[in-house]
Amino acid sequence: MTGAAAEEMWQSQWEEAVIAPPTPRHRLLVAIERILDTDAFPALGPGGIAAAAATVAPERIVGLASHGPAEDPDADPTVTAELLSLLVDPDHIRRGHGSRLLNATIDHLVEDQFSSVITWVFADNHAMLAFLESAGWGEDGAERVLDMGRPVRMVRLVTDIRP
Repeated sequence: MTGAAAEEMWQSQWEEAVIAPPTPRHRLLVAIERILDTDAFPALGPGGIAAAAATVAPERIVGLASHGPAEDPDADPTVTAELLSLLVDPDHIRRGHGSRLLNATIDHLVEDQFSSVITWVFADNHAMLAFLESAGWGEDGAERVLDMGRPVRMVRLVTDIRP
């Protein structure tokens, strides 16, 4: 299925997952950024940038993270969570959104009494691998290959989140 029908089905499934997650331990977190019209700054007149900053700027979702109990057969879902997605709009990277989303995710998982977290990353996504490794994650040796018209290798990373 493609086109408008696929988009409508995807949006419906997305809304359902947000409104009624599979379990109370599944969560979706979003990163929001206020978008200021910086083109207007030179012509602001009295008050300048301070006056513009005092107005309410529109907000835009620029990233998301989702997590839930791990579903891998070798993981205990009562103590191991899975970071299902961690995405930041490419136009808004390197502003701390990914780090804040990851930290907030870990805070929720600790609160939910998970002790470790796994995630799957495309083996050639060097930026994501480096980001997670810099945050204390490491490959655990598990891998899988997806058929996406060609074989695409993924590696599993894990981190311990016990306080």
